[in-house]
Amino acid sequence: TQGQEFQLRVEPQNPVVPAGESLLVNCSIDCPSAELISLETSLLKESVGSGRSWAAFHLSNVTGDTQLLCSGFCNGSQMIGFSNITVYRFPERVELAALPPWQPVDEHLILRCMVSGGAPRDHLTVVLLHGEKELSRQPAGKGEPAEVTVTVLATRDDHGANFSCRTELDLQSQGLGLYQNSSAPRKLRTFAMPMIPPRLVVPRFSEVETSWTVDCTLDGLFPASEAQVQLALGDQMLNATVVSHADTLTATARAKAEQEGTQEIVCNVTLGGESRETRENVKAYSFQGPNLTLSEPNATEGTTVTVTCAAGPRVQVTLDGVPAAAPGQPAHLQLNATAKDDRRTFFCNATLEVHGVILHRNRSVQLRVLYGPKIDRAKCPQRLTWKDRTMHILQCQARGNPNPKLQCLQEGSMFKLPVGIPFLVRLNYSGTYYCQAASSRGTDILTVMMAVQGRNPIAITIVLGVLTTLGLVILVAALVYVSGVQKRRDIYHVRQSSTRLPLAPKQPDEAVAVELS
Repeated sequence: TQGQEFQLRVEPQNPVVPAGESLLVNCSIDCPSAELISLETSLLKESVGSGRSWAAFHLSNVTGDTQLLCSGFCNGSQMIGFSNITVYRFPERVELAALPPWQPVDEHLILRCMVSGGAPRDHLTVVLLHGEKELSRQPAGKGEPAEVTVTVLATRDDHGANFSCRTELDLQSQGLGLYQNSSAPRKLRTFAMPMIPPRLVVPRFSEVETSWTVDCTLDGLFPASEAQVQLALGDQMLNATVVSHADTLTATARAKAEQEGTQEIVCNVTLGGESRETRENVKAYSFQGPNLTLSEPNATEGTTVTVTCAAGPRVQVTLDGVPAAAPGQPAHLQLNATAKDDRRTFFCNATLEVHGVILHRNRSVQLRVLYGPKIDRAKCPQRLTWKDRTMHILQCQARGNPNPKLQCLQEGSMFKLPVGIPFLVRLNYSGTYYCQAASSRGTDILTVMMAVQGRNPIAITIVLGVLTTLGLVILVAALVYVSGVQKRRDIYHVRQSSTRLPLAPKQPDEAVAVELS
């Protein structure tokens, strides 16, 4: 009864210590006659000192929560005190479960954070993060290892974003603060793949060994720049140029068929582990010719020329509107070359049916006929009558192959008269001219008589007389005008002794001047 008046204290009371650390525990009784003070624990202990009413013990390697019991006697009565040790430790493992390589947009994604270890668990919280933004905050729970999950809806904005998880050990109530431990971040890649296949644009028909363009386009891709495209012609992979803009991807390549028949073109677009594919057929054909030839490309006038149009098998040719006997057969045309056939053009049309479609090709060739020069009599008059000092053009022309040289020379003087350009006619141009057209194929001569008329002398005399008379009239009028002005401004002297008129003029120095107005 007397012992209950005193207290047995255990210090520290309910401590929180890091796992594996040591702890100094003191048991004391405020009883003057205390004795047999001891400590009961499952931990390794070592007495480090004692006194009349106390005993101290060193506890080592505190690895788990445990209870301490101190006991002692006071005046023959046993006294007991308790203290609970709480051990805290950080989680050994904080890891965000692996994310899928690609996550479809607008589909739910489950994030899992795995936590192993950590104590005390009722003070341990797991936080799931999108970058620095908290998605979820949950207690770790009692399980080992603990798994905390959260479901999110993947969006385009989540592409390339980092996700992670963090644990928080809150010991602020014990005055030890808040401890955090984070996992390594994981990057999420989201994608969108349309359900429709890509658009593949190829020609329906293609000639063997002739290259053509292949275009493959797919809309609604995200991210379009990370999609993979394969273009193939049969077993042959094509070298494609890929361009992405916004949500559209376009691949372009050049292809050509090596042999006749149906060739398959394949376009395959892959993104996020999903693929979309389109196949189209191209019908390859061989269209040989047409070849249009002349037996004599430069034929002499009067010779026979053969025109031949030929093409490959199954090709129907038509030469100048006349078809060949059958497809695959050539068409021929013969003619006796004349000057009128020079520069004549021959046309050959070839047709080939490919799977119900008629294909056309045309060829043309020009024939040159060699013939001697010929002056055009209709455009080169043999008699000319022109007037002196007038402008004229001698419109003479000559035909021939090769082109002849044309010149007109005056008989006797050998004066060369200009041909085809304006010139001033003179009297001495009258005479006979020999116009000659010459080439390697021969010559052609045409005589031209030119008569140049002089101007009318009577008319000239009349014009000169009129001009002279007009000049004299103008001169006389001018003199009369000048004389009148002079008289109005002269000086006169009046003689008193004379009664005759008219007055005679005097010099200014002979008499006093009187100004008359």
